[in-house]
Amino acid sequence: MNQIMPLTPDSDYETIQAAIRYLSENGPDVADLPRFARTLGLTERQLTDLFRRWCGLSPKSFAQAVALDHAKSLLRARESVLDTTYEVGLSSTSRLHDLFVAYEAMPPGIFRAGGAGLDMVWGVGPSPFGLAVVTATEYGMSGLGFADANTTVEQAFEDLANRWPNARFTRNDPKVAPMIAQAFDPARWSADRPVRVVLIGTDFEVKVWETLLKIPVGQATTYSAVANHIGRPTASRAVGAAVGKNPISFVVPCHRVVGTSGALTGYHWGVPRKRAILGWEAGVISAAH
Repeated sequence: MNQIMPLTPDSDYETIQAAIRYLSENGPDVADLPRFARTLGLTERQLTDLFRRWCGLSPKSFAQAVALDHAKSLLRARESVLDTTYEVGLSSTSRLHDLFVAYEAMPPGIFRAGGAGLDMVWGVGPSPFGLAVVTATEYGMSGLGFADANTTVEQAFEDLANRWPNARFTRNDPKVAPMIAQAFDPARWSADRPVRVVLIGTDFEVKVWETLLKIPVGQATTYSAVANHIGRPTASRAVGAAVGKNPISFVVPCHRVVGTSGALTGYHWGVPRKRAILGWEAGVISAAH
């Protein structure tokens, strides 16, 4: 497979994020890329090269991969990715390049006690979507958020740490660096050496998060489909709340859940980042072919 350089400078993501907003508002068939590139101080070729280096797709292919009308057609064609397989963007039905994750759920009492008795490390490292802020226990990654021009590292850390107010946190960037590198490098996604995570939440939340882990890279599903899958067909709203509380962004792929209309509904770390992740994953799948 072609190599994707996943750990990029923050400035690259800031440029990509601006382009995502533009492409989302105008669509791949209306966007004036040469003119938009000039507003960024780039030529169209430089912007295209940046996209290809970042996710393996051209700006137009990226826009098509996350277009609303495409998502709508997929949702009309199949009821649930959890029961049947369908394509998103340039994905395939192969699970060869799925992100393999090994998880462990902590006892509910740990969550109810606010993480009392837990020692966690936290740290920061580069990712394709801005700085990644990670918390971890001895069992694996327990939280993953993002910092950028709008959210400081401290704010992202507090967002994660406040979920377990009674846990003890120690900053250790070198300790979490391998976790971040593995999570965002497709070449390191392996069933033999999985990304290890620990799920800390209510029984219902953990059940929802476990279901999210069954959605393959490059595919998507709906909140109602998740509710049906866990045997709670009338609990779509509660599922949405649990998805929104997912502490381990990207690795536990809450970004792969969309509205029944195909709309990219709210994302804790911003809808532009949700679009970015979905497009980046489409590039991962494309590079495998």
